[in-house]
Amino acid sequence: MADRGRRGGSDPTGEHDRQGVFRRKGADDGPEAFEKLYRARESEQRVVGESRRIPDADEVPPLRRERPQRRTHHAGREYDGTGRNRRRRRRQARNARNVTVVALVVLLFVVLVVPAWFYLWSNARLQRVDALQDYEGRPDRQDGDVFMIVGSDSRDGLDDDQIQELATGRAEGRRTDTIMLLYIPDTDEAEPTIVSVPRDSYVPLAIPGFAANKINASFADAVCGTDDEGEEVCGGPAPLVQTFEQASGVRVDHYVEIGMGGFVGLVDAVGGVELCPEEPMEDPKAGLDIEAGCQTMDGGTALGYVRTRATPRADLDRIARQREFFSALVEEASAPGTLFNPFQSVPLVLEGTDMFVVDEGDKLRHLATMLLAMRGGTQTTAIPVGATPTLPDVGSVVQWDEARSEEMFAAMREGEPIPESAFQD
Repeated sequence: MADRGRRGGSDPTGEHDRQGVFRRKGADDGPEAFEKLYRARESEQRVVGESRRIPDADEVPPLRRERPQRRTHHAGREYDGTGRNRRRRRRQARNARNVTVVALVVLLFVVLVVPAWFYLWSNARLQRVDALQDYEGRPDRQDGDVFMIVGSDSRDGLDDDQIQELATGRAEGRRTDTIMLLYIPDTDEAEPTIVSVPRDSYVPLAIPGFAANKINASFADAVCGTDDEGEEVCGGPAPLVQTFEQASGVRVDHYVEIGMGGFVGLVDAVGGVELCPEEPMEDPKAGLDIEAGCQTMDGGTALGYVRTRATPRADLDRIARQREFFSALVEEASAPGTLFNPFQSVPLVLEGTDMFVVDEGDKLRHLATMLLAMRGGTQTTAIPVGATPTLPDVGSVVQWDEARSEEMFAAMREGEPIPESAFQD
């Protein structure tokens, strides 16, 4: 009851100073402090007296509902809900795919189709002859490869001005100016060997009715005989191959022939070949007049260089120059500057395929094999010579050294490297 006596009074603790009003200890007294507690927020205050105008209907923009952006589990992809972005991406991907397909087709066409077409077209340009015929007693196939390379004096492909300029004469038919063998042993350790066959080699001919004679007579189309069946057999590629095979026991696997016109064209197609005569040479019959020393010869000059006999050893000197020329031609034709230069490689292929005569079973790839085989380096030699007598009704001939030539041929039959003891300068 003692508390009732303090109503309206002041509590000694100062918690309240009048009935019903409680104050926080230490708070400021007065109306301002009280007003701060109950004053309305500024955002809720309104300006009295202002009016708001409702805009016309045409002034109000149409209400467009914003579509929320959705994400899929693929990071970076956003969808707007209309599919426009998806269609654009698909169109871009389709266009990129089409461009890639077209580019691949063009690339395959350039890399595969064009070379394949050019190979087939060039292969079809080769002239073919049935040179490698089977006959009774023909040598069996042996290891290694043997190419017979024949340079004929055929004037095919030469016009009157070229015949006069090159001093080739107008002899009818064809004879051999060059007979060489490219022998590729059946081992990677041995280099290929170019073997010259003297065209005056005295051997039995494979033409009916003819006995032993110069080997080039078996190629002359004017030399003819009659076989046991009454058919006429004249000289040519097949009798030449058979004559050599029977005399040596070595089987010929590929046949390559080129005439004078093709010879000149090949040399000019590669830009000439460098040859190094040790002495000046002059031979009006071959159209040759050159100085001593290394020099680049064009087709006409090179033809005279390999044809002339105006030297002390005549035909033996000539076959040495033929090997020198053939090695230089192969080196120039297989050089990267020729193979990868279309202004030289294309004319070379066109000239070669138009002038080369090959066996019916030979293809352009065999010529390429021959070229590449000699690119890595070749040895050059000739069939060993035993004597060079002059025989009645035949003239000056070359007789093979029986022992050394058989040593050479035995190695070729076995696919082995030719021993140095069988080499002929």
